[in-house]
Parts: sequence; structure tokens; C-alpha cells
Amino acid sequence: MPYEQAELLKKIQAVEFCATELTLYLDTHPDDAAALSDYNRFAGELAALKKEYTEKYGPLCVFGHERAEPSWKWVEQPWPWEIEY
Repeated sequence: MPYEQAELLKKIQAVEFCATELTLYLDTHPDDAAALSDYNRFAGELAALKKEYTEKYGPLCVFGHERAEPSWKWVEQPWPWEIEY
């Protein structure tokens, strides 16, 4: 995996971790305006990073994408255990 692709994937993983943790926190603290603001910021950043990754390297997951033409790109990506960081 090229260095730039691996770095973008690491950034996606970090931002997704933050968004997930904030989701869990907001489940028990729904009135925390600062946490909600942080969540919205991370969610927006995550969407932008995933869009960038998909445009440059192909889909991150097998579902939720446009048509699979001209090829089924999912199988062209390395499996998670094949990625060396």
C-alpha cells in the first residue's frame, strides 16, 4: 500500500474513532452542547476524508456506493490484515 494511501486510511480510522466515542458519550449525555458540536465537526471531517479516499483509491466498504461498473473494485483492495502500517 502506498504511503499516502496508508496515511489517509490512518487519519480516517482516528477520526472515525473520535466520532464513535462521541456517539457513545452523547447516548448518555444528550444535552452536552460542546460534545454535540465536536461530534458534528468530526462527522463532517470523516465524510470528507472518506470521500477523498474513495475518489483516490476506491471504496472503503462493499456497500453504499455507486454502480459496480466497470469493475468490482472491492476485491482490488488489500484485506485489513494485509495492510502494513
